[in-house]
Amino acid sequence: MRASTLLFACALAWSSSAPLGAQAADLTRKSFGQTPSGEAVEAITLTNSHGVSATIITYGATLQSLVAPDRSSKTADIALGFANAAAYATNASYFGASVGRFANRIGKGRFTLDGKTYQLALNNNGVAALHGGVKGFDKVVWKVLDAKSGPTASVTFGYLSPDGEEGYPGALSATATYALDEQNNLTVTYGATTDKPTIVNLTNHALFNLAGEGSADGAMGNVLTIPADGYTPVDGELIPTGATTSVAGTAFDFRKPTAVGARIRDASDPQLVIGRGYDHNYVLDGKSGGALRLAARLADPKSGRVLEILSDQPGIQFYAGNFIDGTTVGKSGKIYRQGDGIALEPQHFPDAPNNPQFASTRLNPGQRYSNTMVFRLRTAKQGQ
Repeated sequence: MRASTLLFACALAWSSSAPLGAQAADLTRKSFGQTPSGEAVEAITLTNSHGVSATIITYGATLQSLVAPDRSSKTADIALGFANAAAYATNASYFGASVGRFANRIGKGRFTLDGKTYQLALNNNGVAALHGGVKGFDKVVWKVLDAKSGPTASVTFGYLSPDGEEGYPGALSATATYALDEQNNLTVTYGATTDKPTIVNLTNHALFNLAGEGSADGAMGNVLTIPADGYTPVDGELIPTGATTSVAGTAFDFRKPTAVGARIRDASDPQLVIGRGYDHNYVLDGKSGGALRLAARLADPKSGRVLEILSDQPGIQFYAGNFIDGTTVGKSGKIYRQGDGIALEPQHFPDAPNNPQFASTRLNPGQRYSNTMVFRLRTAKQGQ
């Protein structure tokens, strides 16, 4: 069965199933408006018994909301986002989106595969390809392939990217699964297969603020830990130079818990000047594609909310919301400013196709690409 036929069959089977409300209270489905072109967008909300809920919309397979309790059981939405589909379609912030076919940047928008050079759109300041192109996976409406309630509530989305879309070779059948369990783990799993050799790097571009999205104090007081000894420095266009640099003795050392804003204005580090703050890939220990391990921990000392991110990928991109410029109004009616959200994106290294020393992002027919990340929500006592 062809990938397009399979996606359609799965979607048809889902649409003819019993109403979600009759199955379980921890999974609901409703309209989220429509795109400017008139495509309907739906929202699926997964909820557990501990006050945690995740809302994912079909536009971009996007994490629209992640509600978490604090140490006093008071809940807040900790993910930046918008209130309707039209706002997502007209804003290029990638809040919560599933980004691909290749997340992050590809220098000069070019890569070579089996002797053939492919040119992608230069949608990042005219010098690089970013997050899959002008119309990446974040800007399409995905199909709902499956949804389940129970001890673990989950929803799976599918998107078939045709051969040549945005300049990438091969028809790519991609899936995104969000699953919420009773241990307050939101697991996001991306998968893909192709009919021709291609490159793939999918991730989730959620921006978090553990104090609550739109909070007056912003996210710079969130305390971050990244258990990585090295990172990949970038050139003036935010493309990795190909080197790996030790974090020791630098503003990039988050091996011990440190407030995100503690050193972000340190102009003595040229890497911070280039990125207007942190917008860099960290090199994680452990085998790519191996067992899940801790990639980052983000905490808000005031509320006690803690977010741990587990990953099986070789790197994690840390972006401190440097390019949010105060012109965007979020879902709660608050203006999003620079530093109001923090992205921690498990993925392959930026510009990996042009750096053979980085882990390969090539995908061949018969292989399956996978990226699994766990957003684990916890609370810490006062002073911890």
